[in-house]
Amino acid sequence: MPNKKFFLALAVLIGTIVGAGIFGIPYVISKSGVLPGVFYFIILGLAVLILHLVFGEIILRTKERYGLSGYAQKYLGKNGKLIVTISMIIGITGTLLAYIIIGGNFLKIIFSPFSNLSSFRFGIIFWLVLIYFVFRGIKIVAPIEIFTNSAFFIIIFIVFSFLLPKLNFDLINLRNFFLPYGVIMFSLTGFAAMPEIADILKTPGERKSFKKVIIVSSIASIVLYLFFSLAVVGVSGKMTSKEALSGLVPFLGQKIIILGALFGLITIADSFLIVCLYFRNSLIYDYHLSKITASSIASFLPLILFLKFQDFILIIGFVGTILGTIEGIITLLIFIKTKKLGNRIPEYSLNLSSLLIYSLMILLALGAFFQLIYS
Repeated sequence: MPNKKFFLALAVLIGTIVGAGIFGIPYVISKSGVLPGVFYFIILGLAVLILHLVFGEIILRTKERYGLSGYAQKYLGKNGKLIVTISMIIGITGTLLAYIIIGGNFLKIIFSPFSNLSSFRFGIIFWLVLIYFVFRGIKIVAPIEIFTNSAFFIIIFIVFSFLLPKLNFDLINLRNFFLPYGVIMFSLTGFAAMPEIADILKTPGERKSFKKVIIVSSIASIVLYLFFSLAVVGVSGKMTSKEALSGLVPFLGQKIIILGALFGLITIADSFLIVCLYFRNSLIYDYHLSKITASSIASFLPLILFLKFQDFILIIGFVGTILGTIEGIITLLIFIKTKKLGNRIPEYSLNLSSLLIYSLMILLALGAFFQLIYS
């Protein structure tokens, strides 16, 4: 029988995976067609599940507490750490930038009956509120995550049931076949939550459920993504907006969309705090920066980019490609080393063949190549 900490860890990982990406998926599927979207969910869903399990084993095989860059230095040396550092700064900053953009869009939807403020200004307000918690080192606590995630799941399924009789899909558009890759990869990754799960599941007995948490979270997230995306695309079709919700107003009415935007905002705020604090803590633990310096870097870098870039789909597609490829390959290389050099007996051990590991690396590299060529 799963205990309380199992569900807390589950809430943290699902809360990290289900972030801004869920609102970009309908748009790219509306452009590529449903079949490419389902294809990418199957292939990338399996690939990212393996990567999450691999990262989990790396954590469990190492006594020390690190972020990914710290594990890279320990097992791959300074060059490994440098590559991860560059990838982390680009990837996490881009992720936080996406959260600010979508947070501003949701605030605009929520306050549209009362205010004419632009999404840009609402994005600044979203950022200002959340950086207070970053500097204090506070995130939304896991019990609240269980409530908000459950409420968001319920709203998605209610919306889907309302839209079910109206669904009509375009199956495939070969011109945009590669468009969903980066966005779906972005939406599936939850590396930032893995060290936090290890902090929740502290004892060897609790950590036996680490693997189950990863598998259940991955499956639940993919099911949610598919239901939500098919519902939105099936109704709004070519009118699907980049953040998914505003394009549904003519079909569902403003009140329903405001409710969806409200719970979406809470979900995004939670993900922002998890990722931003992961970034901050990596700078503290792996680079030995002070808390105030680390908090400032983690908070102000995405804001500076926000002043220049506001194309939500372009950003999450690029970030998904960078994170999925570089960090995915580095994680696999670390995994190979930990099998020999790990200083702790893990609560689970993956038996991955060399053929599977290197095939996964090639898949990630090819996916990134075609995504960047397409872009």
